[in-house]
Amino acid sequence: MPADLAMLGRKRGREEDADEGSSGGSAASSKRGWGGAGGNLVVECTICGKACSRSGNLTVHMRTHSGDRPYPCTTCGMAFSVSSNLTAHMRTHTGDRPYPCITCGNTFSTSSSLTVHMRTHTGDRPYACTTCGNAFTTSSSLTIHMRTHSGDRPYPCNTCGSAFSDSGSLAKHIRIHTGDRPYPCTTCGKAFRESGHLTTHMRTHTGNRPYTCTTCGNAFSQSSSLTKHMRTHTGDRPYACTTCGNAFSDAGNLTAHMRTHSGDRPYPCITCGQAFSQSSNLTAHMRTHTGDRPYPCTTCGKACRESGHLTRHMRTHTGDRPYPCTTCGKAFSQNGHLKRHFDKMHVLDHE
Repeated sequence: MPADLAMLGRKRGREEDADEGSSGGSAASSKRGWGGAGGNLVVECTICGKACSRSGNLTVHMRTHSGDRPYPCTTCGMAFSVSSNLTAHMRTHTGDRPYPCITCGNTFSTSSSLTVHMRTHTGDRPYACTTCGNAFTTSSSLTIHMRTHSGDRPYPCNTCGSAFSDSGSLAKHIRIHTGDRPYPCTTCGKAFRESGHLTTHMRTHTGNRPYTCTTCGNAFSQSSSLTKHMRTHTGDRPYACTTCGNAFSDAGNLTAHMRTHSGDRPYPCITCGQAFSQSSNLTAHMRTHTGDRPYPCTTCGKACRESGHLTRHMRTHTGDRPYPCTTCGKAFSQNGHLKRHFDKMHVLDHE
């Protein structure tokens, strides 16, 4: 296991609840006494003073001090201090979600995740920040939020020195250095650093688009895509080029545009040498060599190299024309077709 992950394991251990354990615990690590309303035996940690009602709980608790994680995942190598955490983690690989929400049908891999989710229906936010009043559905979210006030970033990366306010962000960051992508797509084999990225990617195969534009009805697989799309209606272009003044609706497009000034093409094709200014363009280009077309149409079977191509193709079946001309009302299936129409038919009317 990389040194960063080992260090992270020790820090994460302090945040895990001791929910299981085997009998044991040495005299060197515990003090025993009788306490509680029922006179139950109390086993106390001699390092931090925490009291446990069972010696098995103390055994698990001691791992927060030792950093011991005896339950490794055989798929990605991540290790855990209690077997129940490993069981929950394995579901990120298998996709098993045995806890359904009776309100909306969403399913979850752990009962605690379902409990937190239910608060999105009830509106319950029981953990309030005493500094700004923001309230949260989980105590861990409040803990992380409090660091925005204190500036505390207790999780540093041993490779590059970047520091993070929570262990999860550090874990994701470390994969940039290790190249680890533990979440593979079972359909096309593409692997991802984060489970959320895999969830979003799977929608390119299933066609699920849960984020709908209230203006034109266009639907998207990501909320960020909907946010960008809404700017096509509002005309908002908050990202301006300091060289030529061109403005863009998202930061990624500005970054790519800046390369037209610098000539930078940092993504070369290892097969033919052609270079690209964006990694997505290289990915799409590589499919001209491999012949890969991972986006099939569920209506006619035609397969496309890019998800955007499939989206446009689907409109030939649905008849959807989400880009209307604001001058004459004629609608088009692609934004580019609308632009050509406007330049040909109406540009003189607006001069």
